[in-house]
Amino acid sequence: MRIISIKGVNMPLTQAIKSRVEEQVHVLEKLTNWFEPSAELTVEVGKSTKHHVKGPFYRAEFQLHVPGSELRATAQEEDLYHAILVARDQIRRQLKDYKTKLKDKHERGGRPDKK
Repeated sequence: MRIISIKGVNMPLTQAIKSRVEEQVHVLEKLTNWFEPSAELTVEVGKSTKHHVKGPFYRAEFQLHVPGSELRATAQEEDLYHAILVARDQIRRQLKDYKTKLKDKHERGGRPDKK
């Protein structure tokens, strides 16, 4: 899987945030090796607004392009690192479902011959 970009919105993208995103994305590599080399990931993290003091204003968005589909997960939480975890878990679930769907479609094949 190839990470196209990690982008910060309404906040600076520090090295700590970037390394945390790369660490969490590494978990997805096992699931995306079936789609290699065409799986591409775009990650966007940041604040939804600049003036809120409390509430879920940190957000993380993962967009994964795989052959035949585009998977997207968004999470808003009070902590940026928690938002990254939630979005990663959502995209992992979607990826597992999509992979299962493709395998079932392939295994089902055609109708058996009449005898």
